[in-house]
Amino acid sequence: KTAIYVSDRHFGIGSDGLILICPSRTADCRMEMYNADGSRGAMCGNGIRCVGKYVYDKGLTRKTCLTIDTDAGPRVLELQVRGGRVEQVTVDMGIPALSPAVSVEAEGETYTVWPVDVGNPHGPAPEAVPLERVGPILEGSGAFPQRINVEFAAARTRERLEARVWERGSGITLACGTGACAVLAAAVKTGRCGRRAAVRLPGGVLELDWDRDSGHIWMTGPAVTVFEGEVD
Repeated sequence: KTAIYVSDRHFGIGSDGLILICPSRTADCRMEMYNADGSRGAMCGNGIRCVGKYVYDKGLTRKTCLTIDTDAGPRVLELQVRGGRVEQVTVDMGIPALSPAVSVEAEGETYTVWPVDVGNPHGPAPEAVPLERVGPILEGSGAFPQRINVEFAAARTRERLEARVWERGSGITLACGTGACAVLAAAVKTGRCGRRAAVRLPGGVLELDWDRDSGHIWMTGPAVTVFEGEVD
């Protein structure tokens, strides 16, 4: 209920979800993430960068290399600090798990979806579709009983991808870190780009590097404080 209230853009603060920073016995802290509809999310690539910035900027740690527990497992963060504040964060997003392509019907069209799990289940799909209509259909398709985040993506060059996002439980959002990683993994799998690329989303650009030796994807992007306040 708290996540639903906080996320409401008219009567709450307005957000894509809620993240709680909690103690951890095995890491520097633990992240709990909830979508705008109150459902639990296992991982959030953009959110975990914000967690890293918050704990450092608030003096909860002086470490610039952190381990944060998530429901998808521990994630390592490297903080880039300037003037005592975190400006950019690189995250080890882990090893993407790709599944065979699935054909899904939506709005009279057939979409080839490449399911990718990067802590959250994703399905990168073709660009130039009515996102507000097709997104929820693909999210709740019978092919994906746990529902998925959906990315509509295109490879502009071998080093540049563009994507739009429909997030499970939140709808259209400006960006998605795990989604960007899923887009890269699917693009590499289908021969559309190299293992290092920039993913441009409506909210900004994320730099991704899929390490060939470890199999992990490293994501780098900014972290910015928008405002602070208290909610009763």
